Amino acid sequence: MPATKKKLEDRAAVIKALGHPSRLLIAESLMKGEMCVCDLKDLVGADMSTVSKHLTLMREAGVLNCEKRGLNIYYSLACDCLGDFLRCVDRLACGGKKTTCC
Repeated sequence: MPATKKKLEDRAAVIKALGHPSRLLIAESLMKGEMCVCDLKDLVGADMSTVSKHLTLMREAGVLNCEKRGLNIYYSLACDCLGDFLRCVDRLACGGKKTTCC
């Protein structure tokens, strides 16, 4: 049975939320555990405004959770299986072959 239009739109939003090298770097880094927004800013190497836009887009798509603790905001992945998805993307980027790049 084909997916509903809503489900397809939701999938597209998640994929779009990961569709930038900085957002992929954020997601990959969060696979190791939650991180403070200030650490993510340093990791991405961009100004706070740019990083905040990336994080907001990812959070609104349901990719990230966030929690405010004191003056800091901590981000974590909403779903641990994101690593499996990214490994699948890596394999597709290699032409579907298991090579050293995968």
